[in-house]
Amino acid sequence: MARNKYPEETVKLILDVATHLFVEKGYDATSLQDIINETNLSKGAIYHHFSSKEEIFEAIFQRIGEENTSALAKVRDDKSLNGLEKLRAIFKAALFNSNQSLMLTVTPCLLDNPRFLAMQIAQLYQIVAPKFIQPILQQGIDDGSIQATNPHALAEAIMVLSNVWLNPLVSMTDETGMRNRCQTFNDLLQGAGINQLLDNEMIDGYISYCKSQHTA
Repeated sequence: MARNKYPEETVKLILDVATHLFVEKGYDATSLQDIINETNLSKGAIYHHFSSKEEIFEAIFQRIGEENTSALAKVRDDKSLNGLEKLRAIFKAALFNSNQSLMLTVTPCLLDNPRFLAMQIAQLYQIVAPKFIQPILQQGIDDGSIQATNPHALAEAIMVLSNVWLNPLVSMTDETGMRNRCQTFNDLLQGAGINQLLDNEMIDGYISYCKSQHTA
């Protein structure tokens, strides 16, 4: 068999097709055979790069994560904002990024798929909290816009609460329940020295994602 001269293009094709199918049919309803059929690749070509549908999803998750970190870095490095403004901006950028809607569409219920939940939590602890949220908190402490201590632990707590507790893929709730969670989230952070992190636009964004999961 001739060696594939363009493995990156093959991987991109597989991930693009799988993403489309996960959006169209849902993760659980899409089979590996569906992906093989849609790409017009041989089974061997698929298995050369991925051993399962789960591995394909993990690669999609990784690709989206890399795109997200690039967008978040622009906010983190914006010298025109103080720490609190930057924290609000990075939350808004993450919440309304097109990839957020995509992830909510293609990702199955995380409580039923602990492997995927573990992937998300690992990314929070290893990348998002230490490389993005902690430096912003430290800036806010230094410039006085955030009255907090221990930015390392606070960054982790903020990420776990916002990406697990407020995530409709982990724990579904109705509009009232999500609004109450967002308000409680703000209250908790107020006690930690962060004033009104989630504004009305961001709360409405969480509610809209919650509604979309109810109708999915």
